[in-house]
Amino acid sequence: MTDISKASAEAVEAARQGEQFAMILATLKAVQAIQPQPPAPLPAAPQRSGVETAGKWLAIGAGGSMLMVTVAFAAVALAIASACIALVALVVYGIYRDIRKR
Repeated sequence: MTDISKASAEAVEAARQGEQFAMILATLKAVQAIQPQPPAPLPAAPQRSGVETAGKWLAIGAGGSMLMVTVAFAAVALAIASACIALVALVVYGIYRDIRKR
């Protein structure tokens, strides 16, 4: 066999392999188009250390406690103000009755 005939035989073989490779690629693309793709997994949530979580909950507890103490003081102040208004109303009513009797 001469070099030219050997090279042409190799070129024919390479072309045949190229056609087979193209056929394999087309088949894989067709299979991928037919089968539904699974959804991409969601990224994992970052893991926090126990100290960060504990600190957050301690801060929430302290803030909530301060809020409840503030609400309690406001309720006491409202009760005192209501008692004072009632007392003033009774005194003014008593004065009004004394004036009406004369």
